[in-house]
Amino acid sequence: MTPARSSASRRARDIGLDVRAPKARCDDRHCPFHGRLPLRGQVLEGTVVSTSMQRTAVVERTLLHFVPKFERYEKRRRRYLAHAPACLNVPVGHRVRIAETRPLSKLVAFCIVEDLGEAAFRVASEEATASAAAPPAKEAAP
Repeated sequence: MTPARSSASRRARDIGLDVRAPKARCDDRHCPFHGRLPLRGQVLEGTVVSTSMQRTAVVERTLLHFVPKFERYEKRRRRYLAHAPACLNVPVGHRVRIAETRPLSKLVAFCIVEDLGEAAFRVASEEATASAAAPPAKEAAP
């Protein structure tokens, strides 16, 4: 007989992707590492632009679309609502990898699986709040 493992010593399960499991634990049943949520389909990268909802983040991807008439590119964006497990704790402005899952709600069908670090550019909404919170710098008199 094998001894029973305690739940605290249980490791994160293999989700089938080449991502590193988070060190923190969570009790979220929709967490692909510590819950029972299966992943399938697309794996995408984007930037977190909002975490205002409970356990849900808005991930935005920017892409260039070629317009043949003008022979130029236009910038387009696509926003995905993705489940944000508590064990990852991803802040606004970080690049993340999201993977497709079964539908978790009407609009949520992706889950964040990896935090890739801070994005190269700042999110516009974050700049507005940061500049409003900081007092203006005083100029030195000559």
